[in-house]
Amino acid sequence: MTSPTIQRPPVKISAAGLTKPGVAVLQFLIISLFVLIELTLRHGIGILTGLAICAVVLGGMRFGRTGTAYICAVTPPIAFATFLLFSLVLIDGLHPSRVGLDFIASLASAAPYLIIGSALAWLNYFKNRR
Repeated sequence: MTSPTIQRPPVKISAAGLTKPGVAVLQFLIISLFVLIELTLRHGIGILTGLAICAVVLGGMRFGRTGTAYICAVTPPIAFATFLLFSLVLIDGLHPSRVGLDFIASLASAAPYLIIGSALAWLNYFKNRR
C-alpha cells in the first residue's frame, strides 16, 4: 500500500523591499560611511553627513517593506550617535573632556538634519499606522 504524501503549502513571497534588519543595517552603514568621510577630511560633522541622514530616512521610507516605518524613524539618530562616539574615542583617545566636547559639537552640527529627518520619518510612521 502507498501512504498519502503530505503536500506543503507553497512558499509565499512577501512584498518586495528591505526588511526591518535590512533597513537598519543599510542606514547604519551609509551614515557611518559619511561620518567617517567627514571626520577624516574636515575633522568635524557638516552638510555631507546631514544630507546622508536625510537621504537614508527617505530611502528607508521608499525601499522598506510595509511595517518598517518605525525602524526607519528610530535608527538614524541612534546610528549617528553610536558611530560618532565610537569614532571620536578612536580619534581623541580616552580623554572625557575632549570626547565630550567634540561629541556635543558634532551633535549640534547635525541637529537640524536629524530634526528634519526624524520629523519626516515619524510623520510617515503615524500616517502608515492608521
